[in-house]
Amino acid sequence: MSRLKDRAALVFGAGSVGPGWGNGKASAVAYARAGAKVVCVDVAEAAAAETVAIIRAEGGVAEAAVCDVTKEDQVAATVARTVALFGRLDILHNNVGHAGMGGPPDLTEAQWQRELDLNVTGMFLACRHAIPVMLAAGKGVITNISSVAGIRYTGYPYVSYYAAKGAVNQFTVGVALQYARQGIRCNAILPGLMETPLIFQQISGQYASAEEMVRARHEASPTGRMGTGWDIANAAVFLASDEAGYINAVCLPVDGGLTARCA
Repeated sequence: MSRLKDRAALVFGAGSVGPGWGNGKASAVAYARAGAKVVCVDVAEAAAAETVAIIRAEGGVAEAAVCDVTKEDQVAATVARTVALFGRLDILHNNVGHAGMGGPPDLTEAQWQRELDLNVTGMFLACRHAIPVMLAAGKGVITNISSVAGIRYTGYPYVSYYAAKGAVNQFTVGVALQYARQGIRCNAILPGLMETPLIFQQISGQYASAEEMVRARHEASPTGRMGTGWDIANAAVFLASDEAGYINAVCLPVDGGLTARCA
């Protein structure tokens, strides 16, 4: 498949926190399968390397990079390395996020700020350094991974996550409209109830057991099942492709209809 042939994709959060397919890992592999050369970035070196190994085993081109997206010098160096490796930057995919539990009385100011930094500031820093490269080229695609939690209450007590993902949505719209005439498109994907390794790390504590979490989340989906990282990956590849050339400033739920339901 060559929808993205010879394009360069930079995927922040391309590793997985556990066995299986997270949204970022699946997206990095999907970009490569569509013909893109991919820089797979994660804060954990082994996680980034695993994704790269999968891509190379399938005959794709990929390089690993380690980066803490809350550190501007590291983000800037990662963008620069991508351009040095591939001579271009066509796709920026911002997948890093974290759902810390707690209401305002439960969180320290430092914890609150950390959630905003992981979910929003990292995207700002990536765009801060990637957009000039795209402007020079006269084109580029940015995809930010948000959440349905950015537009509705999901039942979990993570007030900082609601705030951060709501900010991601409007950040996406602002970037999209400011740079639309310079050839840059920016959209957000809003995953719904997903079955990825992340939920076992960050969500399962809200249930009696991991098995109960999985059962309840399948049942809560209008489709009767959670989505997977591949549902997000397929949407990301489409948004990065020429077929989506007139799609801009969209916050796209990939949620099986969850956000369309009244209750």
